[in-house]
Amino acid sequence: MKNSKGIAIVLALLAAVLYALNAPASKVLLATVEPMCMAALLYLGAGVGVGILSLFNWGARQDAEPLSKQDVPYVLGMIVLDIVAPILLMVGINLGTASNASLLGNFEIVATTVVALAVFKEAVSRKLWFAIGLITLASIILSFGGTESLSFSYGSLFVLAATVCWGFENNCTRMLSSKDTYQIVVLKGIFSGLCALGIALVMGEHLPAMRYIALAMLLGFVAYGLSIFFYVRAQRELGAAKTSAYYAVAPFVGAFLSFVLLQESLTPTYAAALLVMVAGTALVVVDTLQRNHAHAHRHSFVHTHDGTTHEHTIEHSHDHTHYVTNSKHAHTHTLSELEHEINHAS
Repeated sequence: MKNSKGIAIVLALLAAVLYALNAPASKVLLATVEPMCMAALLYLGAGVGVGILSLFNWGARQDAEPLSKQDVPYVLGMIVLDIVAPILLMVGINLGTASNASLLGNFEIVATTVVALAVFKEAVSRKLWFAIGLITLASIILSFGGTESLSFSYGSLFVLAATVCWGFENNCTRMLSSKDTYQIVVLKGIFSGLCALGIALVMGEHLPAMRYIALAMLLGFVAYGLSIFFYVRAQRELGAAKTSAYYAVAPFVGAFLSFVLLQESLTPTYAAALLVMVAGTALVVVDTLQRNHAHAHRHSFVHTHDGTTHEHTIEHSHDHTHYVTNSKHAHTHTLSELEHEINHAS
């Protein structure tokens, strides 16, 4: 079980690293591609790229459970929220400041965790809450642009609304994480991309030259498509809250890549924020590995049939995810191996 958790941690961090490629690469492309068109092409690249990838990996998908009618509300929620959130963010930036939006955008981690706990009943330990607090603090330190970043306006409300939308979207994706990952990414990429493209054209933006379309879509396949793919796979084991916490390392990787590729400077603020982020991420890793462990149990019970009394002893081992509250200690079971030994005594 710990091995699968370790793989999930690697996938979550890999998803963050791939997404981090988006910032420096998009900065170069935005010199010739308009912003909303850029967002649309990134999503379309994700959908088309992973769709093509699925054709070469079809044999590995035979055991994957396809999306069903019961999943439609979560699929629609995932797509609609991915369209609404960027619009709210743009309105917020227009009414406020980009630095303010950057600071408030860090609330997405908290929003994802609160929604996971309150709506989807996902267990969140005190240690994880503390870790998320450290990660959020690190993100705020990284994005702090001076005292002007602390101003609050009506635009701030739109930015906060955007982060709440993404919090719900992360949890909708979590509810689909056990299904065919290829289907999830293709649907998310194609439909979100087409809607974003329609909005871009309505806003008066124009498509760039074909070579820039190809480059933007290629970036979308890597930074969005593969990133979302690994993110969904990580959510199967980690849940929405923890995966979101690991994913929060993306801005730090992005800043480092900007330093390497674009010769942007790394400030002492970056180093301070990185130390806090490492501490928070280490806590999430510890919480992930410690709270999932195996136990063996022996249960005995007596019953009577055919006029004879039998005592049965059943042994089984399984993995637990423990969570503790003030009023109860409970655990959920994920059966990994079940061994029964039944001894009859008449």
